[in-house]
Amino acid sequence: MSAPIAWLGDGSGQGRWGTPQTLTLPISDRGLQLADGLFETLLVEAGHAWLLEEHLGRWQSSAALLGLPPPPGAATVQPLIAAAIERSGIGTALGSSGALRLNWSRGSGARGIDPPSNCSPSFWLQLSAIKPCFEPVRVIVSATETRSATSLLSRCKSFAYGASIQARRQALEAGADDALLASSAGGLCCGTSANLLVWRGGSWITPPLSSGCLPGVMRQRGLDRGLITEAPVNEDDLQNSAGALLLNSLGCRPISHLGARPIANPAPSGCGSQEAETFWRQLLQASP
Repeated sequence: MSAPIAWLGDGSGQGRWGTPQTLTLPISDRGLQLADGLFETLLVEAGHAWLLEEHLGRWQSSAALLGLPPPPGAATVQPLIAAAIERSGIGTALGSSGALRLNWSRGSGARGIDPPSNCSPSFWLQLSAIKPCFEPVRVIVSATETRSATSLLSRCKSFAYGASIQARRQALEAGADDALLASSAGGLCCGTSANLLVWRGGSWITPPLSSGCLPGVMRQRGLDRGLITEAPVNEDDLQNSAGALLLNSLGCRPISHLGARPIANPAPSGCGSQEAETFWRQLLQASP
């Protein structure tokens, strides 16, 4: 695989190229000290970043929600993405894919948590070669980590991923691949880095945003196209479902087991790796 490439600068697009190992932020940056920032992760294939408009839209609205300065828009971001793809070659060859991460931090400030009155935000991106994943996944429900139904952070891709990290660690220690997070309002919410879909009553359902799940870009495309509907989901719904998926911009994984128990039945149309990829690409490429 090609080596990752990175760029670090500011919201105007002024910056420098390097690698994730060589570019550095000041240790006073609030993104490092306090997880005070946002990111977006995009798929790169066929030489371009997919669903860029949707991701930038969420980035902008999330920044406004958290009181961050507006992150750069398409006029700044698109040339940098094109340059990253050209310089690295990631996501250009047939069958080659990349994960592009856009990062926006409030920047440096004085000690303490009070947001600085004058921000100098940091902007950086990283492009890494990946292979989209559609392999079945065994999950548990985290016994300690939940997703807040009311927190503003639940509505954004913030840097604050501590709960997801702990839940994933618990899953791996239990011999599973991932963990589901319950909602503070009750029921299931999401995976550690993906939206949860459950096949019920002949269609895919996903927990509503009121559960605290992230408004995922692929999730929204499914809702807009009538392929997914919102409804509460609990453990019994999942265990007795005719299939379940963990969906995000970099893949779609069928859930094979909840704890030690297999998901009850295969969906009528199948819910294996091939069907998961077909559904994912349908969401990725479909027009409204």
